[in-house]
Amino acid sequence: MQIFINGELHRLEFPTELTVLLQQLGYCGEAFAVAVNGDFVARSEYSSTQINNGDSLDIVAPVVGG
Repeated sequence: MQIFINGELHRLEFPTELTVLLQQLGYCGEAFAVAVNGDFVARSEYSSTQINNGDSLDIVAPVVGG
């Protein structure tokens, strides 16, 4: 299956929970937010949010510096 993360194509073997995908991508801690298909997902809903073929994710994190 194909999904887009921050505009880049990624391939997954099967649908997966958002929490699992974020762990696989190396995201941990509190310093990021995720939108799936344009809708931001509450952190408390990550484990119940299923990522499916064709979904588009935006993962945003604050940038430090000036």
